[in-house]
Amino acid sequence: MANAAFMKPLTPSADLGAIVGEKAIPRTEVVKKVWEYIKKHDLQDKKNRRNINADEKLGKIFGGKKQVTMFELTSLVSKHLK
Repeated sequence: MANAAFMKPLTPSADLGAIVGEKAIPRTEVVKKVWEYIKKHDLQDKKNRRNINADEKLGKIFGGKKQVTMFELTSLVSKHLK
């Protein structure tokens, strides 16, 4: 059985909700939707694909950073979930 903590619906903050929607969804779905947003808006760095460039919406999730690594992404997103 999958880990119950990952399946539990979590409520996104207003900033994260602007990207993934406002209703409570599991963390796995949140991360999936954030990646869909990144790809849709072509925010992966052209030279180093492991880096994500912030636009206005993602900048709020990234704590004002202009760029983060994909490894930082999950922990930054987690701060916006209740």
